[in-house]
Amino acid sequence: MLPDKNDIQLAIKQKVIELAEGMGSDASDLALDEIIPASGYIDSAALLELIAWFEAQYGIQVPSEDLTIDNLGSAVLMADYLLKRKSAN
Repeated sequence: MLPDKNDIQLAIKQKVIELAEGMGSDASDLALDEIIPASGYIDSAALLELIAWFEAQYGIQVPSEDLTIDNLGSAVLMADYLLKRKSAN
């Protein structure tokens, strides 16, 4: 059974909030469709940590060619990417 899209989005947002807090920032008002790298809440190192968490959390490996804003730019896009990958298996 595929995970719930809303649950995925909220888990991703919570991880961004956690990463931002570690940098002294409050990302609690991050919109689910907001582009995470452009939001300014986390830096590039934290973005890599978010991707590593995403892969570990959901048991997928994101190929380098899939590391794009269109696939992983926001919580909504990340959830869509995950569900597309999971449904293909």
